[in-house]
Amino acid sequence: MATVSNVNPGHRGPLNEYDERVEIGRLRDDEHQRGPSPGIIQVLQDLHDMLIDYHAPRVVHPSIESLRPQSQSFFASMFRRKQPKRLATQIPANLPKGLYLYGDVGSGKTMLMDMFYDTLPHNVTSKTRIHFHNFMQDIHKRLHALKMEHGNDLDAITFVAADIAEKGSVLCFDEFQCTDVADAMILRSLLESLMSHGVVLVTTSNRHPDDLYKNGIQRESFIPCINLLKHRLRVINLDSPTDYRKIPRPPSGVYHFPLDKAAKSHADRWFSFLGDPEKDPPHQAHHSIWGRDIEVPLASGKAAMFKFDELIGRPTGAADYLELMRSYDAFIITGVPGMSYRERDLARRFITFVDAVYESRAKLVLTTAVPLPQLFLSPSEIEDALEEGRQTGSVKHAEEHEDVNDVMRSLMDDLGMNMKMLKNSSIFSGDEERFAFARAQSRLSEMGTQDWVERGMGLEGKGGKAEKESWQRVRSRWREDSL
Repeated sequence: MATVSNVNPGHRGPLNEYDERVEIGRLRDDEHQRGPSPGIIQVLQDLHDMLIDYHAPRVVHPSIESLRPQSQSFFASMFRRKQPKRLATQIPANLPKGLYLYGDVGSGKTMLMDMFYDTLPHNVTSKTRIHFHNFMQDIHKRLHALKMEHGNDLDAITFVAADIAEKGSVLCFDEFQCTDVADAMILRSLLESLMSHGVVLVTTSNRHPDDLYKNGIQRESFIPCINLLKHRLRVINLDSPTDYRKIPRPPSGVYHFPLDKAAKSHADRWFSFLGDPEKDPPHQAHHSIWGRDIEVPLASGKAAMFKFDELIGRPTGAADYLELMRSYDAFIITGVPGMSYRERDLARRFITFVDAVYESRAKLVLTTAVPLPQLFLSPSEIEDALEEGRQTGSVKHAEEHEDVNDVMRSLMDDLGMNMKMLKNSSIFSGDEERFAFARAQSRLSEMGTQDWVERGMGLEGKGGKAEKESWQRVRSRWREDSL
């Protein structure tokens, strides 16, 4: 695995490099890559700028002995003493969100990643770029050597991840894929361990994360890895779908975490796309419901943008949200916090809003302070619930999930939860709250899918203008039914 020293004396970023290549004729100025609002090149520049201020933590290399299974006395096993969570799974809060660039052959993904790699800021002193297939071959060789020397019970993945992290704080993969069950079983632990050491990951792929390892053996065990990729990397579509208006769709998904420098450009990009800034420049708007005014801080066309505190932080309710749904087809909500049991009122209000968006078939764009599965449960609450499940024996049994869909099941798998544990956990005040939590998580996930986002946009591959008009008729019927 080749790791090289990084040299960028001119502090050039991807945007400077792209402009220069266009000017000298090495590249064509691509509208989708540059974008009318911040496009793919700006996404690369955003991460470059975040890395300027980022200093990876010192890699704490575990000893071989610390990675052996801990033996327990008879009395300790009787009382099921809780094992401390390994540092290897604690991802630093300041770790910049990496990139997952996917698209068809010829979409330019390798060129874009290499341009990012070549212009990394000077404070990134070492970096690694490798084809993903070669990377996994190297990983399996290292794991085999360690287990031959120290036995099969060793947590070798954690050791190898520390070795790799010591060599560079930015790791670029070309052609990320998973076709082998041996890779599928270790990828989640490997990538999470690398991130825990402060390694920033950037990768290209031909597939969206949801399409990785499709129909593979024991694919359900690979779902947590997919969720890790989607939550910890910005997933960027390099293909260039256009609607009948010839407006490029933003390259990233509708949900952005964390609230970093790229969060604002994410929200602005989607607001420009879902609104109509040329015919209806962004402006304040006012609506009346039962004699009360509802203020929309920023509206354009059929899109409305709020800060979380401006909409959910105020005493609003279902009637207000329904009135907004009648007036707008898309909502951009920025600065969404994690809502633990201390913020249950905010959580209930936000869930009511999510239900209104979902039932009206509108679009939802979010920038959040925490990953999607942690919106309503803090990490400490999840850990408490897991421990409660361990003590009652509900965590390790897999009879559950019979009354949830695939989306919710994958979310709970990512959290280490199951339906029995969800229903029995004391972190919820009653059955209705448990159900509302599960429903909101499921609906948020569905509204983040490509199918939901592209529905009604008039994309050429989905029927063009006729498809958009059909979707508008569905929305019109909902408005009539909601009166």
